[in-house]
Formats: sequence, C-alpha cells, structure tokens
Amino acid sequence: MSEAAIEARDLTKTFKGGVVAVNGLDLTAPRGVVYGLIGRNGAGKTTTLRMLMGLLRANRGTARVLGADLWTADRAARARVAYVGQEQTIYGWLTCEELCHLGGRFYERWDTARARRLAERFDVPTDRPVGALSGGQRRKVAILLALASRAEVLILDEPAGGLDPIARRQLVDEIIDLAAAGDGTTVLFSTHIITDLERVAEMVAIMDRGRIMAETRLDEMQSTTRRVQVIFAGDGPPAGFAVPGAVRTQTAGPVVTAIVRITSDAQLDEVRAIPGARVNVFDLGLEEAFIELLGPEAAGEFGETMS
Repeated sequence: MSEAAIEARDLTKTFKGGVVAVNGLDLTAPRGVVYGLIGRNGAGKTTTLRMLMGLLRANRGTARVLGADLWTADRAARARVAYVGQEQTIYGWLTCEELCHLGGRFYERWDTARARRLAERFDVPTDRPVGALSGGQRRKVAILLALASRAEVLILDEPAGGLDPIARRQLVDEIIDLAAAGDGTTVLFSTHIITDLERVAEMVAIMDRGRIMAETRLDEMQSTTRRVQVIFAGDGPPAGFAVPGAVRTQTAGPVVTAIVRITSDAQLDEVRAIPGARVNVFDLGLEEAFIELLGPEAAGEFGETMS
C-alpha cells in the first residue's frame, strides 16, 4: 500500500481561451499528515483541489486520493473522502439534522455524536433550513458534515473563508484534535492565513502559476529559509556570482540580496571567502518567508485578516 494519501503527477488543467490554471503540478501528501497549500490568488489551488476530488477533469497527468482517481471512482472510494469547497453546494431546503441523517447513509464511519458536539460548539441551529442560515453558519454546517464523516481524507478549500475569528479558532482546534487522535486521517487544506497554517500544518507546499514551488515539512522550511545580503567592495558582484541555495535574487549595485534555502551556514563559506565581500544572514518569520518566496507583490495577499 502506498504511503501517500494524496498524490498528483504532472497534473495540468487548461480552460477555454488557453488559460493554464495548473501546469505540470506534482504533489504528495503522506498518510496521516496535515498538509497546507498556500499561494496567491489565481495560483491554481482551487482547480487543483477540484481535480483531486474528481470534480474537474485534468487535461494531462494523474490525481489520486487513497490510490483512486475520484473522477472514475465508485461510491465506496468516494465515501472515504470528504470535501469542503469555496462554494459549497448544500441542499438549502434541508435542516442540519436532516443533512446529518443523509451523511450517515453515505459515510460508513459517520459519527453522530461528533456531529451533535460540533453543532453545539459551532452554535449551528439544527432545526432550521440551511438556506435560511447566514453565510458563516452555512460554512460551519459544511465543515461539520466533513468532520463528522470521519473520512480518511479531508480536502478543505479555504475552510476559514467567511468565518469569524472565534469560529476560525474552533476550526483550527478541531483539525489539531484530528491530528492528535493518531487515527491516520489526512487533511489537505488551502489557506491565506499564515497563523492558521503555522498552528496546524506538518507539511506545506507553496503554489504559484499552476506549479508547486516548494514542498517540505513546515519545521524544515522555518529552519532553512534565510535572507542573505552580500556587499561587495567594487561597483558590483563578480561575473557569474550566485548565492548558494538562492530561490530569489536581487542585485542593486554592489549589494546582492537573496532568499536562500540552506541546511547549514557553512554553505555560505565560499561566499565569505571572496576578497572584500561582507555577508549578512537574517532569519525570516514564517509569513515573511512565504512572501519572500512568492515575491513582494504577494505581500497584501497573506495574513491574519485574510480569508
């Protein structure tokens, strides 16, 4: 049995007009991890998740969840996966209680006690038609249904979108509890909110222009991403100069600034050995690291207040 709960290889989706939303994407989420997917607006996150769920057909490549292509999978395979989309379709004429009853018929591991606990914790009315609830309450119902399913894989597209700060914290706490339970549940979620990602994710992928730029364990990214500034004595750097491990580099006269991924400070020794070069190394906070890796133009797209 594969150790990967979610796996995409060369996944590509082009829409009418030649718009390439996902371009040769590779992604691997091991079983039992909480995996965060982050990227600026239009990076292709929602399209990727919809292809993984079998809601969109890829033009090229493969997308498998628990070894199955959900585009062609049978009901039994699909019942092992739960999904919360950005635009969740819920039968608005049904109450939360009635939707939970339907969930119990679809998911073999449906947890009625969890559904009741979540309805109480989220303060969701269970006897009113869902269509009569506020947008935030409908979002809570969608999350409740996904969590109560006890599915082996949860795929959540901006699950905190439309939630107030208290409800968002409750959602994060529930994901933490899932991870702590150790029952092998895999959670893949996209988000713009770095603080949520930092609290719950074990692995993270940065997506840009339809591709995964980086895929790593969160603690590894935090420990290996640095800003390096090299100041040369002359008018500019030597011809062909490059900072080891550089992901992005900017040169302004004699100053070269790079965002690097290095495992040891010793990797910069060859730069320090250049006559007249001064090397400064700066730690990066998690949010700053993401913004630097994606580029300064992404600075307004991430943070506590984004949804």
